[in-house]
Amino acid sequence: MSTGVSYTTFRDAIEAHAAQTPDAPFVLAPETDRVLTYGELDAACRAFATTMEGMGVKPGDVVGFMLPNGVPAVTIFLAAMAGGYVVAPFNLLAQDAHLDHMLGHARPPLVFSATEFAQRLRAACKRTAVPTRIVEVAAHGLDLDAASADARARSEANTSAMLMYTSGTTGVPKGVLLTHSNMLHAGAAVASHQGLEPHDRVLSSLPLYHINGQCIATVSTLITGGSIVMPQRFSTSQWWALVERYRPTWLNLVPTIIAYLLNAPGPTPGQRDAIAAIRYARSASAPLSPDQQRAFETRFGIPVIEAMGLTESASVAFCNPMDLAARKIGSPGKPLGVSARVVSREGKVLGDGESGRIEVRGPTVMREYFRAPDLTAHAMSSDGWFDTGDLGHRDADGYYFITGRTKELIIKGGENIAPREVDEAMLRHPAILEAVAVGVPDRDYGQEIAAFVVLKPGTTLAADEVVAHCLREVGRYKTPRYVRFVSELPKGPSGKVQRMKLADGFVP
Repeated sequence: MSTGVSYTTFRDAIEAHAAQTPDAPFVLAPETDRVLTYGELDAACRAFATTMEGMGVKPGDVVGFMLPNGVPAVTIFLAAMAGGYVVAPFNLLAQDAHLDHMLGHARPPLVFSATEFAQRLRAACKRTAVPTRIVEVAAHGLDLDAASADARARSEANTSAMLMYTSGTTGVPKGVLLTHSNMLHAGAAVASHQGLEPHDRVLSSLPLYHINGQCIATVSTLITGGSIVMPQRFSTSQWWALVERYRPTWLNLVPTIIAYLLNAPGPTPGQRDAIAAIRYARSASAPLSPDQQRAFETRFGIPVIEAMGLTESASVAFCNPMDLAARKIGSPGKPLGVSARVVSREGKVLGDGESGRIEVRGPTVMREYFRAPDLTAHAMSSDGWFDTGDLGHRDADGYYFITGRTKELIIKGGENIAPREVDEAMLRHPAILEAVAVGVPDRDYGQEIAAFVVLKPGTTLAADEVVAHCLREVGRYKTPRYVRFVSELPKGPSGKVQRMKLADGFVP
């Protein structure tokens, strides 16, 4: 298996595959019918470094990009790191305040931009007085100088590779600084755990400005010498057509995609034949409802491996076994690529079945929060344990169970209520497509529960029916006092619901 090869840097990995299998496809872009081979990727990396040298961008500088999925975005993402630069993907959905913060904090000398975002970026540069050069990338791709002498800097394993800003759902985005070693360890852990080989192909629409699309789909594929089908965005109507066209062996999903596929028309007979070749789907980035997992497996015949990661550990933290009989539905699994533990509020290490804060430590865990030593010291102990911000427990078999986020925990009358328990109760109603519970201020209890519900098309439901359903499922104390029906839930780039945005904007 190719995952036995140890790569120190991204340059090492790209050069090795270009030498061994230069004509093998790496990225397939459905919208443009582009195929990027490993040989072409290596040549683009060399030309990219020559172009950066000509523009006065030095190794170690931050190079940003604000592009949709596709060959140009993948090329910049990997070529920047291979050339010794620190790549900074910019969220296409970022509000102006977050865009200003990222530019002002990272201060990149150059950002590559799709034409549709260039004006916003230039306005942000003006507001922040950051002298960033905005280079527009045409739809046909990058315009790079021809490579002369190899301008790429030789990096080390501990060299900074990517500056990734968190989605900022609970505050100002933090800049997570990941090294070559962090990201390559993450990709290798996924590849080894999932038994990926060069013939494997993943279908992933998750954006390259999110850690899952970066490390789970792209870096693990690079590690193995496999290929990735990378549509610009998820489309319910096109998903199974892409499966039939490109014949992937696994799918990279998030719960939102699973929910929408379950509610969409089924695949055609030809698509069913292609689906039969898919070994598994991986779901992460947000908790997956056990009922939706079982329904997806029953309807499409594709087993789902639930996992969990975070930006600060390069998207790798927990994963269920590939042995389907050993999975525990409702759990993100056992530690993957890291060590993990549960601790009390005071920092005491807790035993099996005891609930507390979850911490991880290992080679995938970030170097630091960029230009934020106080934040780094608050989140990471002197011996390397990182506080994930998640609450949960470990069972006697070593599986972890997540009950919520520290900042999202609902505290009603002094009792802790895990939002996920209420979420899953609501999702068991046949008319509900998506639902989340949040804590909102209450004079008597400190906090009460508010539910935000998205209905399946063509269905109707009254608030009192949601309340009655929850009373049966979780009891009176955990039943929402308020029910709001919405057309969609606010989500970050990974599909994770932004609960705090709902809570902050709530009016009784």
